[in-house]
Amino acid sequence: MQNPTSADIQRVREFLIDLQARICSALEQQEKLGGGTATFEVDDWQRPEGGGGRSRVLQNGTVIEKGGVMFSHINISKLPASATERHPNIAGAKAQAMGVSLVIHPRNPNVPTSHANVRLFVAEPEGQDPIWWFGGGFDLTPFYPNDEDVLAWHQTAAELCAPFGEDIYAKHKQWCDDYFYLKHRDEQRGVGGLFFDDLNQWDFEKCFEYMQAVGNGYLKAITPIFQKNQNKPHTQAQRDFQLYRRGRYVEYNLVYDRGTLFGLQTGGRIESILVSMPPLAAWSYRPEWDENSPEKRLVEYYLKPHNWLAELS
Repeated sequence: MQNPTSADIQRVREFLIDLQARICSALEQQEKLGGGTATFEVDDWQRPEGGGGRSRVLQNGTVIEKGGVMFSHINISKLPASATERHPNIAGAKAQAMGVSLVIHPRNPNVPTSHANVRLFVAEPEGQDPIWWFGGGFDLTPFYPNDEDVLAWHQTAAELCAPFGEDIYAKHKQWCDDYFYLKHRDEQRGVGGLFFDDLNQWDFEKCFEYMQAVGNGYLKAITPIFQKNQNKPHTQAQRDFQLYRRGRYVEYNLVYDRGTLFGLQTGGRIESILVSMPPLAAWSYRPEWDENSPEKRLVEYYLKPHNWLAELS
């Protein structure tokens, strides 16, 4: 297996910094199109153990109620349990991890919450060659979904996967369904997308190319959904349902998300780790929805795994 050079790692870092900037610029444009003026505030930070990052957060926007697009490149002197459970051979090794992770919580319930993440991890066990892999993906969590958006989201995912193998979309789509699953609720977090981890099955360059395709694919997939839905009218009842469903997002991120656990176990920057939390959420005791309502259909149909390309094409 080809080991990355310092120049390779620098190229990944440069891509990630540029990706963060492009995503923030595109989302600020959506704010302007919706009549808003909010922008992403820049917060550069350093970590005592080594490394740091750039947190970019937009709050109280007209279109985006809260969005965080975070870049980090950290050094780790001793890997925590969240990183070594699946890789016991690197327990206690020093390592570095870098990535861009984002969660965007729109104000309008007709626009889904979206998440994306791309990252590189390099461990250096004493007396061994470096062990590296890429990870990432993107997924969509709608409140009032429509078939056209769900299909377009998955078509973008399938198209970016195609050059890397005819089985990649199906494999990473299934991985996404399995990963973003709330076991205690027996429901998916949303309508899925792509998820991959431990990617080193190809040489470093091809793995990096795939990570870039996924990172760039997020903007291609989410921008039309914003443009189509961000100015749709909505009721207070729909807003209340959005806040209720955001509660599920909080539950998932605090109970299951490996990135959150990794950040907490490595002594990460709490503000950056928990930026994925929505500004407002609600929990209702045993709410009930009308049998033929869109709220009922979300839970009973859309929050189940489907072959979206086959069903909606």
